[in-house]
Amino acid sequence: MFIQTESTPNPATLKFLPGQTVLDAGTADFPSAETADKSPLATRIFAVTGVEGVFFGNDFVTVTKAEGVEWDHIKPAILGAVMEHYQSGQPVMASDAEQSSGHAEHTGEDGEIVDQIKELLDSRVRPAVAQDGGDITFHGFDRGVVYLHMQGACANCPSSTLTLKMGIENLLRHYIPEVIEVRPVAV
Repeated sequence: MFIQTESTPNPATLKFLPGQTVLDAGTADFPSAETADKSPLATRIFAVTGVEGVFFGNDFVTVTKAEGVEWDHIKPAILGAVMEHYQSGQPVMASDAEQSSGHAEHTGEDGEIVDQIKELLDSRVRPAVAQDGGDITFHGFDRGVVYLHMQGACANCPSSTLTLKMGIENLLRHYIPEVIEVRPVAV
C-alpha cells in the first residue's frame, strides 16, 4: 500500500491519500480524540502524540497537528497508523456511526433560497474545498446572512476568512440576491 500526502492551505493540516475509498458517502469530522469513538481509523490516528483533529472525505484523510509539533516527527507514525488500519480489515467507521451529508436542515419561509444556497455549495464550493482536504456545510440562513460550518483543513485555516468572504460570499451574492453576508460558525 502506498499512501500519498499533500499539503493543504492550512499549514497545521496534511492530506493523506490511501489510494482507496475512505468513506462511500458524506464526510466525518473528529475535532478531538474524544469524538473518535465511532471510527477505528480515527482512534488509531489520534493515538499518535501531537494529532489534534481528523477528517474523512471520500478518498482522503486530513490530519491536523498541535501547535509546536513538527510534521517530520509525526508524519511517519500517521502513515503507519493508516497503513495498519487498512491491513487490519477493520471498517473505517463503526456500523452504528452516522456519516454526515453535511448540511443542516432548514424549515421556514426561506426554503427556496436555502435550497439554492445548498445547490451552489454542493456544485461549486464543496468539490473545490475537498481538493484542499476539507468541507464547508450549510448551517443556517437568517435575514440575508448565511452561516457555514468549516471542517477538516478548512477549520482554523489562516486563509479561511478570505475563502469565505472573497470566494463563497461573492459567489452566493452573485447568484442569490437575498444573500448579504456569509459567516463561519463553530459547531
